[in-house]
Amino acid sequence: MAENKENKLFTEFPPVSTAEWEAVITADLKGADYEKKLVWKTIDGLSVRPYYRAEDMKNLKHLKYLPGQFPYVRSTKTNNSWLVRQDIDAGNVKDANAQALNVLMRGVDSLGFILDSKKGITAAEMETLLHEIDLPSVETNFVAGGASLAMLPLMVEYVKKHKINAAEVKGSVNYDPIRSLTLRGKFCQDQKQAFDAAKELIAAAKELPNYKVISVNGSMFHNSGSTTVQELAFSLAVATEYMSALTERGLSADAVASRIKFTYSTGTSYFLEIAKFRAARMLWAQIVEAYKPASKDSAKMIIHAETSRWNQSVYDPYVNLLRGTTEAMSAAIAGVDSLTVLPFDAPFRKSAEISERTARNTQIILKEECHFDKVVDPSAGSYYIEMLTASIAEEAWKLFKQVEEKGGYVKAFLGGFIQGQVEATAQKRDTNLATRRDILLGTNQYPNATESLEKEVTLDAVTRAKAEACTCTDCECARPLVPYRGAMAFEELRFRTEKSGKEPIAFMLTLGSLAFRRGRAQFSGNFFGCAGLRILDHNGYASVAEGVKAAIDAKAALVVICSSDEEYETLAPEAFEMLKGKAVFVVAGEPACRPELEAKGIKNFISVKSNVLETLKEYQKMLNI
Repeated sequence: MAENKENKLFTEFPPVSTAEWEAVITADLKGADYEKKLVWKTIDGLSVRPYYRAEDMKNLKHLKYLPGQFPYVRSTKTNNSWLVRQDIDAGNVKDANAQALNVLMRGVDSLGFILDSKKGITAAEMETLLHEIDLPSVETNFVAGGASLAMLPLMVEYVKKHKINAAEVKGSVNYDPIRSLTLRGKFCQDQKQAFDAAKELIAAAKELPNYKVISVNGSMFHNSGSTTVQELAFSLAVATEYMSALTERGLSADAVASRIKFTYSTGTSYFLEIAKFRAARMLWAQIVEAYKPASKDSAKMIIHAETSRWNQSVYDPYVNLLRGTTEAMSAAIAGVDSLTVLPFDAPFRKSAEISERTARNTQIILKEECHFDKVVDPSAGSYYIEMLTASIAEEAWKLFKQVEEKGGYVKAFLGGFIQGQVEATAQKRDTNLATRRDILLGTNQYPNATESLEKEVTLDAVTRAKAEACTCTDCECARPLVPYRGAMAFEELRFRTEKSGKEPIAFMLTLGSLAFRRGRAQFSGNFFGCAGLRILDHNGYASVAEGVKAAIDAKAALVVICSSDEEYETLAPEAFEMLKGKAVFVVAGEPACRPELEAKGIKNFISVKSNVLETLKEYQKMLNI
């Protein structure tokens, strides 16, 4: 009976070939270009098809591997547990210890202590900082830059003094001289000395077998505007630079690779980010394999992920909660080892307790309510994810090889190749935001017009790009990368309006066709709201005279006529004449009659083709802001 039912089921649902699907799609397109309509191009240039089928998977070699198996595309683990990390400013070690003990009772099991990169801390301060923290139960990470060299001996001394089982102590110090080159334009010390110090650090780490001491920071590329492929390729090139330099100094491939920890940002392109982490593990395993390690376990990539800083905004900051949630989901599904969700107010102030709590709870919800930690690599088998994984890996490998052909990361950076690639992408991203091809909700689209910044927020906080460039005048430094936020240009625009002492009104002069006047009024309100103008809208005026009078009575700085293209021919000149220059007059749209309207003195038009950012700058000039 069961067999008959099964046969009947397959009879009722016969297989449909790709050719049949494509024929139906082509017919539905009615002559439209398939590639332009249905194939999505990522900023990396990857072509993403509208659908994939089992036949597309035939040439994907990585599908045969299980979680925990080399090359670790599906995971380096046999479970999907990750550590919930919170970073703490350790400028005052007593306060930092109190905060650490507090958050450890609230779901955190990984601590990141941020120290002064020049000063570090003393042995006595280390005692205070780690007081009552159970090191075998908690991952301890020290973000100390150049001070990392002194941090490890202090940690070893602390573990010995308190008779803690060193094999149970896990964590990291973030020694990364190539990060200094990338963000300052030069090494924190001579290049040879920097790599010699790295060798000494690995030797000292023998006392702490589960401590990572070399940091590879992919986030610095992401937060400077790079593509996913660039972030992956350049971070792998950095790690390879360390592998080559340190194995040349006599260390084994296992000794070096097992001490490296990667930090990546996770952005809002949900599926791409999942695929990125899977591709990263696979490529790193292949790179380490080329150094012939004694154990394949040495090729496991340990990943700490952090939600994107580039995507965060100062205005409408609660949207950062939504961004952080989807970004954290991508990282968790992809199987990272630890994760930091940035507080929603991180871009503009020392985070408040409530924002740190919501950041922690984002991860706790993913674990305790969504059970993301229960299934290893849940995206496996998805045709879409598997194809993205393969595509990202292929393109990242091509770019990685270009860097290697230029002599490795350091030489490629000193030659300007790395910067050129990232800066070109950042410029493209900025253009996409300025023209609304890409959307930052609440920033370049659907702004909260009633919002104003807190009094303590300064222009510097809004426009701050974390440049760490060398300021010396007697050396030849490379051009550094400069991390920034995509929202900054729009935020500066709005901030200037808010702090100008004016409250310019953009008045929607809605006339004629209901559908056109409402659609264009909503478009125009969003448009000018991005610059912080106060929007006065209306369902529709019975006449031009009524609308113009209302605009003048409201003391509007801008009057935006919203109607249909056909009606503009008569309504726009009439309104323009009645207004008599008492406000800047704007036409919403690109009507066919534009040349005729311009001939009558109407010069200002906004539409979906406008560069929103540059256009709003011009209107600010008109309004003397």
